Amino acid sequence: MRKFISMDFFQNLGKAFMLPVALLSALGMLLGIGSALTTPQLVQLLPWLKNPLINFIASYITTIGAFGFQNLPALFAIAIPIALVKAEKGVAGFAGFVGFYIMHSAANFMLTKLGMLAIRGDLVNNGQTMVFGIQSIDMGVLGGIVSGIIVAKLHQRFYNIQLPDALSFFSGARFVPIITTVVMSLVGLVLPLSWPFVAHLINSAGQSLVATGVFAPFLFGTGERLLLPFGLHHILVALIRFTPAGGEMLINGHQVYGALNIYYAQLADPLTQNFNLQATQFLSQGKMPTFLFGLPGAALAIYHCAKPENRPQIKGVLISGVIACVIAGITEPLEFLFLFTAPYLYLIHAIYTGLGFLAVSLLHVTIGNTDGNLIDLVVFGILQGTKTKWYLILPIGLVWFALYYFTFKLAILKFDLHTPGRQLNSIPETSPDSAPILTKTQRAQTIIAALGGRGNILSLDNCITRLRIVLKDMSLIDEEKIKSTGSLGIIKLDAANLQIVYGVQVHLVKAEVEKLL
Repeated sequence: MRKFISMDFFQNLGKAFMLPVALLSALGMLLGIGSALTTPQLVQLLPWLKNPLINFIASYITTIGAFGFQNLPALFAIAIPIALVKAEKGVAGFAGFVGFYIMHSAANFMLTKLGMLAIRGDLVNNGQTMVFGIQSIDMGVLGGIVSGIIVAKLHQRFYNIQLPDALSFFSGARFVPIITTVVMSLVGLVLPLSWPFVAHLINSAGQSLVATGVFAPFLFGTGERLLLPFGLHHILVALIRFTPAGGEMLINGHQVYGALNIYYAQLADPLTQNFNLQATQFLSQGKMPTFLFGLPGAALAIYHCAKPENRPQIKGVLISGVIACVIAGITEPLEFLFLFTAPYLYLIHAIYTGLGFLAVSLLHVTIGNTDGNLIDLVVFGILQGTKTKWYLILPIGLVWFALYYFTFKLAILKFDLHTPGRQLNSIPETSPDSAPILTKTQRAQTIIAALGGRGNILSLDNCITRLRIVLKDMSLIDEEKIKSTGSLGIIKLDAANLQIVYGVQVHLVKAEVEKLL
């Protein structure tokens, strides 16, 4: 049973990461645009960018965009309790901030009492930093994650507590920030003594990855794709993006940890001449051969391998999947078309993705950010000038398009794989929007019935593309009925946890089901 709870916890934790990461992605876009407007090559090409008003706007956009990576630990500390708890989410977020602040205040108190407080000019060498004006232990984003998880656990334990009548005012949700203050202050007291050992373990993990040399981006890219079907890829991604496992670098007197943090810090620094390859090798650039070229090649192979009479039926699904992949960097609508019919094709896809990370790294391409889509290529590649070597993505991409197209076509035809359109009278799995037979309410009713009824559903949530469901009895589900609602795929993680893939409109599906429940 503990295994099941652990799986569910890590899935939910990965989903919790998406709230600050989504904000960071949007702010990163602002940071990229602001940085691009002051790029010497672009200014030379477009002299009107020297206008003082343009410079003012660029500086303003850059300042707003920098907010994300400057306050990322606090964002995680607030977002994780909100995402993990089931009730009184507003109180959980409030307690998240209280816990984070109190933890660092207590750490400052202990550093002072132990005589370990470093002088302001030597914070980096002593593993210390400033957090909301408080000199404390430099825990990076892990400080926010640890704080957020503890607060979420405290909230789940105490949000409905009933105190004696004399103290009843403090009962229920009001008690959560109070107990958070007590517990997180104790956590802060032990940080100066315990955190150096934790930091050593994290640094060792990062050094182990770096020790693989040129294969580090390959291992990351392949591992991330292999974890994606289980919804656990966010854990690996967060580890590389925001902790020393993804590298560390001194920028403008500040020690910055994590691949994405390093990239954003350099993006906000006008003195940056070249982006750090050790950071960008884990970011957008590695995804581009697969997202912009490889998966569209796979989609074309699936289309050409379909029976001619079925091609009109699957064309819309494939086109919408390619658009989601290229424009938004959302790959699941295409990946789930072949994940279940040919799992070993997905393994090849994961390896090709890792090789894409490796190829652009070896060629010293340095395009950062998070999504690997067309927008990232333009904003963080082309607009940053030729120093990013963005122009190498095109020839690499053409190779990847051919690689995916011919590999998929050969495998589908040789092994007679039942990809969409291959079966007689095939009706392909589609997105919810393309299932006109059912109204939204009817679809929700069908989903509930297919899951064994209301009484069999313990919890319901969603990530970007999937419903995440915890059931009492997995044997009660009707997979065929679920597929009839427009599902792209069904993933049974264990005896209780189920995921149903609906694509980017999944939040609408969840809202309808939740309303009926």
